[in-house]
Amino acid sequence: MADDRTQVQDFFSARAADWDSRFPDDGPAFAVAVGELGLRPGGAVLDAGCGTGRALAALRAAVGPGGTVLGADLTPAMLDAARRVGKAAGGTLLLADAARLPLRAGSLDAVFAAGLISHLPHPGQGLSELARVVRPGGRLALFHPIGRAALAARHGRVLSDDDLRAEPRLTPLLADAGWRLDTYTDEDSRFLALAVRTG
Repeated sequence: MADDRTQVQDFFSARAADWDSRFPDDGPAFAVAVGELGLRPGGAVLDAGCGTGRALAALRAAVGPGGTVLGADLTPAMLDAARRVGKAAGGTLLLADAARLPLRAGSLDAVFAAGLISHLPHPGQGLSELARVVRPGGRLALFHPIGRAALAARHGRVLSDDDLRAEPRLTPLLADAGWRLDTYTDEDSRFLALAVRTG
Protein backbone atom coordinates (compact mmCIF):
# COMPACT_ATOMS: atom_id res chain seq x y z
CA MET A 1 0.00 0.00 0.00
CA ALA A 2 2.83 2.42 0.81
CA ASP A 3 4.25 1.98 -2.69
CA ASP A 4 0.84 2.62 -4.23
CA ARG A 5 0.43 5.78 -2.15
CA THR A 6 3.89 6.97 -3.17
CA GLN A 7 3.15 6.39 -6.86
CA VAL A 8 -0.08 8.40 -6.62
CA GLN A 9 1.69 11.21 -4.76
CA ASP A 10 4.55 11.26 -7.28
CA PHE A 11 2.15 11.34 -10.22
CA PHE A 12 0.10 14.26 -8.89
CA SER A 13 2.99 16.18 -7.29
CA ALA A 14 4.62 16.50 -10.70
CA ARG A 15 1.39 17.91 -12.17
CA ALA A 16 -0.05 20.01 -9.33
CA ALA A 17 1.33 23.41 -10.34
CA ASP A 18 -0.31 23.45 -13.77
CA TRP A 19 -3.22 21.05 -13.19
CA ASP A 20 -5.97 23.66 -13.46
CA SER A 21 -4.44 25.32 -16.50
CA ARG A 22 -4.38 21.94 -18.29
CA PHE A 23 -8.15 21.62 -17.87
CA PRO A 24 -9.43 25.22 -17.79
CA ASP A 25 -12.95 24.52 -19.04
CA ASP A 26 -14.01 21.85 -16.52
CA GLY A 27 -15.56 24.19 -13.94
CA PRO A 28 -19.13 24.19 -15.27
CA ALA A 29 -19.15 20.39 -15.54
CA PHE A 30 -18.07 20.11 -11.89
CA ALA A 31 -20.86 22.50 -10.85
CA VAL A 32 -23.52 20.53 -12.77
CA ALA A 33 -22.34 17.24 -11.22
CA VAL A 34 -22.40 18.75 -7.72
CA GLY A 35 -25.94 19.96 -8.42
CA GLU A 36 -27.03 16.41 -9.16
CA LEU A 37 -25.70 15.18 -5.81
CA GLY A 38 -28.81 16.60 -4.13
CA LEU A 39 -27.07 18.44 -1.29
CA ARG A 40 -29.12 20.61 1.04
CA PRO A 41 -28.25 23.75 2.97
CA GLY A 42 -26.54 22.83 6.23
CA GLY A 43 -25.36 19.46 4.90
CA ALA A 44 -21.94 17.87 5.31
CA VAL A 45 -19.99 16.75 2.25
CA LEU A 46 -16.52 15.43 1.47
CA ASP A 47 -14.64 16.00 -1.77
CA ALA A 48 -12.56 12.81 -1.74
CA GLY A 49 -9.37 13.18 -3.74
CA CYS A 50 -10.12 16.89 -4.03
CA GLY A 51 -6.88 17.71 -5.85
CA THR A 52 -6.66 21.44 -6.48
CA GLY A 53 -10.17 22.00 -5.14
CA ARG A 54 -12.09 22.37 -8.39
CA ALA A 55 -15.38 21.24 -6.77
CA LEU A 56 -15.09 23.10 -3.47
CA ALA A 57 -16.86 26.31 -4.50
CA ALA A 58 -19.81 24.41 -5.97
CA LEU A 59 -20.02 22.19 -2.88
CA ARG A 60 -19.95 25.26 -0.62
CA ALA A 61 -22.71 26.90 -2.67
CA ALA A 62 -24.82 23.74 -2.33
CA VAL A 63 -24.55 23.39 1.47
CA GLY A 64 -24.40 27.12 2.19
CA PRO A 65 -22.50 28.93 4.93
CA GLY A 66 -23.96 26.68 7.64
CA GLY A 67 -22.84 23.47 5.96
CA THR A 68 -19.59 21.56 6.16
CA VAL A 69 -17.29 21.07 3.18
CA LEU A 70 -14.17 18.94 3.54
CA GLY A 71 -11.58 18.36 0.85
CA ALA A 72 -9.25 15.40 1.36
CA ASP A 73 -6.26 14.59 -0.78
CA LEU A 74 -3.21 12.36 -0.46
CA THR A 75 -0.86 14.76 -2.24
CA PRO A 76 0.41 17.83 -0.35
CA ALA A 77 1.29 19.61 -3.61
CA MET A 78 -2.31 19.45 -4.82
CA LEU A 79 -3.60 20.91 -1.56
CA ASP A 80 -0.92 23.61 -1.74
CA ALA A 81 -2.10 24.48 -5.26
CA ALA A 82 -5.69 24.77 -3.98
CA ARG A 83 -4.56 27.15 -1.22
CA ARG A 84 -2.45 29.28 -3.59
CA VAL A 85 -5.43 30.13 -5.78
CA GLY A 86 -7.86 30.65 -2.92
CA LYS A 87 -9.97 27.53 -3.42
CA ALA A 88 -9.43 26.52 0.19
CA ALA A 89 -11.95 29.23 1.12
CA GLY A 90 -14.66 26.79 0.01
CA GLY A 91 -13.90 24.19 2.65
CA THR A 92 -11.48 22.64 5.13
CA LEU A 93 -8.58 20.83 3.47
CA LEU A 94 -7.26 17.57 4.91
CA LEU A 95 -4.10 15.72 3.99
CA ALA A 96 -5.62 12.26 4.08
CA ASP A 97 -5.90 8.98 2.22
CA ALA A 98 -9.43 8.41 0.92
CA ALA A 99 -9.05 4.78 1.97
CA ARG A 100 -8.36 5.75 5.62
CA LEU A 101 -10.29 8.90 6.44
CA PRO A 102 -9.95 10.65 9.82
CA LEU A 103 -13.73 11.01 10.10
CA ARG A 104 -16.43 9.49 12.29
CA ALA A 105 -18.72 6.82 10.86
CA GLY A 106 -21.91 8.26 9.39
CA SER A 107 -20.77 11.85 9.81
CA LEU A 108 -21.41 12.98 6.22
CA ASP A 109 -24.42 13.39 3.97
CA ALA A 110 -22.49 12.85 0.76
CA VAL A 111 -19.16 12.27 -0.94
CA PHE A 112 -18.09 13.80 -4.25
CA ALA A 113 -15.19 11.99 -5.92
CA ALA A 114 -13.83 13.28 -9.22
CA GLY A 115 -11.40 10.95 -10.94
CA LEU A 116 -10.72 9.12 -7.69
CA ILE A 117 -11.69 5.52 -8.30
CA SER A 118 -8.98 4.75 -10.85
CA HIS A 119 -6.33 5.97 -8.40
CA LEU A 120 -7.45 3.77 -5.49
CA PRO A 121 -5.02 0.85 -5.09
CA HIS A 122 -7.90 -1.25 -3.72
CA PRO A 123 -11.12 0.25 -5.12
CA GLY A 124 -13.49 -1.95 -3.14
CA GLN A 125 -11.83 -1.05 0.14
CA GLY A 126 -11.77 2.63 -0.80
CA LEU A 127 -15.48 2.65 -1.67
CA SER A 128 -16.21 0.84 1.63
CA GLU A 129 -14.35 3.56 3.51
CA LEU A 130 -16.38 6.23 1.73
CA ALA A 131 -19.53 4.33 2.72
CA ARG A 132 -18.35 4.16 6.34
CA VAL A 133 -18.28 7.94 6.70
CA VAL A 134 -21.68 8.55 5.04
CA ARG A 135 -25.02 8.15 6.81
CA PRO A 136 -27.50 5.57 5.47
CA GLY A 137 -29.37 7.13 2.57
CA GLY A 138 -26.47 9.50 1.88
CA ARG A 139 -25.08 9.91 -1.63
CA LEU A 140 -21.90 9.32 -3.59
CA ALA A 141 -20.99 10.95 -6.90
CA LEU A 142 -18.21 9.35 -8.94
CA PHE A 143 -17.46 11.98 -11.55
CA HIS A 144 -15.12 12.75 -14.40
CA PRO A 145 -15.50 15.77 -16.70
CA ILE A 146 -15.17 13.54 -19.77
CA GLY A 147 -16.59 10.09 -20.42
CA ARG A 148 -14.80 6.75 -20.46
CA ALA A 149 -14.24 6.64 -24.22
CA ALA A 150 -12.86 10.17 -24.37
CA LEU A 151 -10.59 9.52 -21.39
CA ALA A 152 -9.28 6.29 -22.90
CA ALA A 153 -8.52 8.13 -26.15
CA ARG A 154 -6.76 10.92 -24.22
CA HIS A 155 -4.49 8.32 -22.62
CA GLY A 156 -3.97 6.32 -25.82
CA ARG A 157 -5.86 3.30 -24.51
CA VAL A 158 -8.64 1.19 -25.95
CA LEU A 159 -11.91 1.34 -24.04
CA SER A 160 -12.43 -1.90 -22.15
CA ASP A 161 -15.19 -3.56 -20.14
CA ASP A 162 -12.50 -4.22 -17.52
CA ASP A 163 -12.52 -0.49 -16.74
CA LEU A 164 -13.63 0.03 -13.14
CA ARG A 165 -16.13 2.61 -14.34
CA ALA A 166 -17.86 0.28 -16.81
CA GLU A 167 -21.40 -0.12 -15.49
CA PRO A 168 -21.36 -3.95 -15.31
CA ARG A 169 -18.17 -3.80 -13.23
CA LEU A 170 -19.02 -0.73 -11.16
CA THR A 171 -22.49 -1.85 -10.05
CA PRO A 172 -21.37 -4.93 -8.06
CA LEU A 173 -18.25 -3.14 -6.81
CA LEU A 174 -20.43 -0.43 -5.31
CA ALA A 175 -22.93 -2.97 -3.92
CA ASP A 176 -20.20 -4.93 -2.15
CA ALA A 177 -18.98 -1.67 -0.58
CA GLY A 178 -22.37 -0.59 0.78
CA TRP A 179 -23.71 1.50 -2.10
CA ARG A 180 -26.60 1.09 -4.56
CA LEU A 181 -26.02 2.57 -8.00
CA ASP A 182 -28.85 5.00 -8.65
CA THR A 183 -28.01 6.64 -12.00
CA TYR A 184 -25.22 6.07 -14.50
CA THR A 185 -24.16 8.51 -17.23
CA ASP A 186 -21.23 7.89 -19.57
CA GLU A 187 -21.13 10.40 -22.41
CA ASP A 188 -18.26 12.08 -24.25
CA SER A 189 -18.85 15.22 -22.20
CA ARG A 190 -18.92 13.57 -18.76
CA PHE A 191 -19.02 10.49 -16.57
CA LEU A 192 -21.29 10.53 -13.52
CA ALA A 193 -22.33 7.58 -11.37
CA LEU A 194 -24.62 8.48 -8.48
CA ALA A 195 -25.04 5.96 -5.68
CA VAL A 196 -26.99 5.78 -2.43
CA ARG A 197 -25.61 4.47 0.86
CA THR A 198 -27.47 1.31 1.86
CA GLY A 199 -28.00 0.04 5.39
